[in-house]
Amino acid sequence: MSNQLRAVTLTHVRYPKGDQLGHFLAWISLVPVFISLGGFVSHFLFRRELQGMLFALGLLISQIISELIKISVKQSRPETCILLEMCDSHGWPSSHSQYMFFFATYFTLVTYRKTGILFRTQNWMVGFVAWPLALFTMYSRVYLGYHTVSQVFAGASLGIFLGGLWFWVVNAKISRFIVVIEESKIGRWLYIKDTSHIPNLLEFEYENARAVRRHPSYKRAD
Repeated sequence: MSNQLRAVTLTHVRYPKGDQLGHFLAWISLVPVFISLGGFVSHFLFRRELQGMLFALGLLISQIISELIKISVKQSRPETCILLEMCDSHGWPSSHSQYMFFFATYFTLVTYRKTGILFRTQNWMVGFVAWPLALFTMYSRVYLGYHTVSQVFAGASLGIFLGGLWFWVVNAKISRFIVVIEESKIGRWLYIKDTSHIPNLLEFEYENARAVRRHPSYKRAD
């Protein structure tokens, strides 16, 4: 058995002691973890939306591509990697930046496709949450010493490209099979559905829930 030890870096983020900005950016650096585990896992458990599953699949594929590029290029992290105990991994491109810019790009395109106009009241998350988080994440990786400027910009560029490409694949190629997936045995068994064609899903679910409650046959399962 080897005596060398490696850390699981999923939530292993370090910042200078007493540095409040560094502390804040360390939490920002964990946003991809929160999105993956808190967002997409809970989305699958409680919503079973096919578009959300395809979104998550795209992020997974993009992460694999990013890691394969890292292995191929083998560009070292900055010298601060010694303090961070991260010198045994490669830095180009930044996976965190790639993830967040993929997320922001795909989320923007999905929002635009659904509403036709960005920055409507119900879509404030595009401009005031998704993109600022992507930029803060990119900045955090440089500030905390995990990547160089060129590495985070490479990750951001890769994320934008793959986010746009995956959006095209989903809507130009996969979308024609959505009904087939919904009506398949596994689709019906898991209650997988697609509601992307409904303009205002929140209003639709609200009105239907009220209508069902008023129906004489409605019975609560106690």
